[in-house]
Amino acid sequence: MKKLKNEAELVKEAIRAGVEYGEKRGVVKFEPTDSAKDKIEYIYRLLVHDKVIQPMPEEQVSQKSMRHRLAMWAARQLPKDHPLLR
Repeated sequence: MKKLKNEAELVKEAIRAGVEYGEKRGVVKFEPTDSAKDKIEYIYRLLVHDKVIQPMPEEQVSQKSMRHRLAMWAARQLPKDHPLLR
């Protein structure tokens, strides 16, 4: 798994977009006390369930791999000239 440029910032963007996606869809209400780890796992599983991203084999699912998959998803959602993609 090749680390993306600005991956940490892309993960933050993925969490922001994923929280918005889940709440807009009406399936979740995140609390300010929810950890980033919990949000990442919930968002990953929600996007897989909705067939927005392709699932990984269950034995490969880890916090690191979910973060990477969400960062790649966030990168595809951003406009091509966005500063995080440079």
